[in-house]
Amino acid sequence: MERMNSKDSFGSQCLDLRGTPCPVNFIRSSLAVEKLNNHESLTIYLDKGEPEKMVLSGLEKAGHVVKVISEDENWLTLKVRSSAG
Repeated sequence: MERMNSKDSFGSQCLDLRGTPCPVNFIRSSLAVEKLNNHESLTIYLDKGEPEKMVLSGLEKAGHVVKVISEDENWLTLKVRSSAG
């Protein structure tokens, strides 16, 4: 289930999309990135597999900077900076 409105240790907005199906996870991550202010970033927790491919490629195609900052067997953590910021 999606959880937002929390911040990580660096003051970044966090969005937990683990367990959220495609394409809902891409839509929610895109909307969250659009809400970022200048110099803010978004941390996204995401399942591996189709969600990973869909969200990574979709956000990059939209011009956002996306980095995988950690991963394990089942999920990964992304750091996203909006192309507008």
